Amino acid sequence: MERTIPEASKSPMKATEGSIVEENKKALQFIEEVTTNVDEVQKRVLAEILSRNANVEYLKRHDLNGHTDRETFKKVMPVITYKDIKPDINRIANGDKSSIFCSQPISEFLTSSGTSGGERKLMPTIPEEIGKRFQLSSLVIHVISQFVPDLEKGKGMYFWSIKSEAKTPGGLPARPVLTSMAKSPYFNKNRFSPYANYTSPAETTLCPDSYQNMYSQMLCGLYQRKEVLRVGSPFASGFIRAIRFLEKHWSLLCNDIQMGTLNTKITDQSVRASVMKILKPDPELADSIEAECSRDSWQGIITRLWPNTKYVDVVVTGSMSQYIPTLDYYSNGLPLVSTTYGSSECFFGINLNPFCKPSEVSYTLIPTMCYFEFAPIHRDNGVINSISQSKSLNEKEQNQLVDLVDVQIGQEYELVVTTYSGLYRYRVGDVLRVAGYKNNAPQFYFVCRENVILSIDSDKTDEAELQNAVKNAVHNLIPFDATVTEYTSYADTTTIPGHYVLFWELNVNGSTQIPPSVFEDCCLTIEESLNSVYRQGRASDKSIGPLEIRIVEIGTFDKLMDYCVSLGSSLDQYKTPRCVKFAPLVELLNSRVMSRHFSPTCPNWVPGNKQWNG
Repeated sequence: MERTIPEASKSPMKATEGSIVEENKKALQFIEEVTTNVDEVQKRVLAEILSRNANVEYLKRHDLNGHTDRETFKKVMPVITYKDIKPDINRIANGDKSSIFCSQPISEFLTSSGTSGGERKLMPTIPEEIGKRFQLSSLVIHVISQFVPDLEKGKGMYFWSIKSEAKTPGGLPARPVLTSMAKSPYFNKNRFSPYANYTSPAETTLCPDSYQNMYSQMLCGLYQRKEVLRVGSPFASGFIRAIRFLEKHWSLLCNDIQMGTLNTKITDQSVRASVMKILKPDPELADSIEAECSRDSWQGIITRLWPNTKYVDVVVTGSMSQYIPTLDYYSNGLPLVSTTYGSSECFFGINLNPFCKPSEVSYTLIPTMCYFEFAPIHRDNGVINSISQSKSLNEKEQNQLVDLVDVQIGQEYELVVTTYSGLYRYRVGDVLRVAGYKNNAPQFYFVCRENVILSIDSDKTDEAELQNAVKNAVHNLIPFDATVTEYTSYADTTTIPGHYVLFWELNVNGSTQIPPSVFEDCCLTIEESLNSVYRQGRASDKSIGPLEIRIVEIGTFDKLMDYCVSLGSSLDQYKTPRCVKFAPLVELLNSRVMSRHFSPTCPNWVPGNKQWNG
């Protein structure tokens, strides 16, 4: 029997205790069924995708000829990366409405945090796909309710924001997936769920101005603080930015609560109207918030201000794990719950053990979401020796792909997906390790995004991109007869927002001292050379701080090599790491810093793709 994810109640009527129990039961039963009949579900999903899209141009081009079985599909369809389909994506972006990938019309592009040629990748999607994402997300709360009962009796304080979006030349919206979901009709439908009771009115979430968006959501969260049972944001970095915003602006917020007024900086009329429906003068509440915020230490501020909070709902896997110590400090060690695993291409799975330690988070891939395949990855001396995203797979490598039920515990794989919106055998670029099973469904640790070395928020910078940016920056040193002999980098998350740090060792032959302004120019040149996701984070979202170059003493990188060799690295095979994360290495580099220089201004960024902007 075909199983679909049970939908949340579509009726605004108040849910009864019995109906909530019944909804929880249906959702958990669905998970049991699809994780038991994994291969059967996967076979059906592939056949469904291929039969409904049998006449699309892309499948005809590869002579699939209407076949819907796995064997023929794997034999004739190539495993691809974004660059293989980029010409077709550009056709759709420029207004071609023919059925290239999908029989249903493409409704929008979801812009990936991964980039191609420095620009965000564009993932074509259809309304049904957005609906499937909401359905998967709705399963999460039913899983959590097993561990934390009565969540429907309180509220969630979530900090959501929408990002800048663009229109393609053909008129389709191009925007990040979370922005698309916030603007989707499913978002309002979802509010009828008994669990979708949030402190923030929809108007505050949809406000495009980052200050007004954060201020109004924080004000509503503080005003309703006794009702809050869970707090969160899509990513750990965003939640920490919200707490740091509170550190800066708590006196203004307290004043608004005391007087029952809304700061004049909030000029969006829909935001003002929605907040004023909630806000009434409450001097006593304002005094108690002020008493907590004016204390010297902000340790445990989340439990001090929102005392009934049961957990913090944020992604802390992958690059977000660097924020765990800061979250623990602010939350007094509340559980950090990573619920969902997804990307711009598709949402994939959920965490069925949400209150595990962050280091033990694994995601169960839900087999109704798309058709999954896995390319095995091997390591040489602990370094991933995967098939690089930059090159196509040869026939032997394509034949090594395995199905969801055939992965092996402990083995690492690159994720490959075939989706309802028309991606076929598409390499996502995520490296996963098999952790265990839920019934017959494998559970995966997220290991990393392939090739990424630096990330603060949704930005992803790889080694080749950083190398190119440094190469561009060193041109500023030519008049001083100076060169960069060695460099490395790290993501500094002790500042909020976090920022990229580069350590440079110089060889200076010229007699003229290099002024600090030249190094500042180097910082900006690097930023201008990085991809559009990074530049948007700096210039528009303010989610990344100014890039910093730290000049280190001559001989520093020799000492770095000596230290790595003392830990067991082979001297013959040693290469300077282009990114350091191990604390003793960062400490060694910092101990030899002679000067520090920051980017003096934000890099250029405009919404959309540079080829659309002339």
